[in-house]
Amino acid sequence: MISGHRDRTLTGLSTILLVLSRGVSEPDAYSALHTAIVTGEISPGERLIEEELAERLGLSRGAVRGAILRLDHEGLVVRERNRGARVRRFTPAEAVEILEARAALESLAAGYAALRRNDDDIRELRGLVADMARLLDHGELLSISERNAVLHRRILEISDHGVARDICSRLHSQMVRYQFRTVLAPGRPPRSLQEHDRIVSAIAAGDRSGAERAMHDHLSNVALTLGDVAEAHAI
Repeated sequence: MISGHRDRTLTGLSTILLVLSRGVSEPDAYSALHTAIVTGEISPGERLIEEELAERLGLSRGAVRGAILRLDHEGLVVRERNRGARVRRFTPAEAVEILEARAALESLAAGYAALRRNDDDIRELRGLVADMARLLDHGELLSISERNAVLHRRILEISDHGVARDICSRLHSQMVRYQFRTVLAPGRPPRSLQEHDRIVSAIAAGDRSGAERAMHDHLSNVALTLGDVAEAHAI
C-alpha cells in the first residue's frame, strides 16, 4: 500500500520527472531531486522512498541512493536509521544563520569580482539590475526574486573564487523556501533594488572594499528582514 507521503512525493515530482527518460543517469537523478526540493515540489519533511523514486526515474535503487547521499552531504536531505531519508526542514533561525554565513562569503566574492570583472560582466550585471527595476515597476515581485538569485550567482562566478562559489551554492539551496518571503515584506523590494545597485556600481568601479561592504550590508539586511517576517507570521 502506498502511503500519503509517497503519493505527495510522486505528485510533486511529476512535472519535473516527466521530461526524464528511462535512460536517465545518476547526475540527472540528483538534478531532478535537487530541483524538486529547492522549488518546493517536494515539501520539507517529506520522505524520499528509494523504490518509488527509482521506478519513476527508470533507475536502479543504487543510482537513486547515490543521488540521495549527495543531497544528504549538501544538507538538503536527512537520513535516519531504519527510517530512510526525508527532506530537511529548516527553521527560520537556521535560515538567518545561513544568510549570515553567506554575507561573509559573498562579500569576499564581491570584492574579488570587483578585481576580476570585465566590460561584458559589467554590462550583464547592470542589465540584471535594470531588469529588477522594470519588474518592480510592474509589481512582479517573484520574478524580481528570480533575477536576484541570478545576480548573486553571476557575482560568485565572476569572482572566480571556487570555494566561496561552491559553499554559497549549497547555502542558497538550503534556504530557497524562505527567499520569496523576504521579497514580499512591505517596503523591502525597493530597498533591495538600491542595495543591488550599490553592489554592482562598486564592482563596476573596481572598488573591492566598497563591493565587499555593499554585499555584506545587503545580506545582513535580508537576514534582519527574514527575522522580522518570521516573528510576525510565526513561520
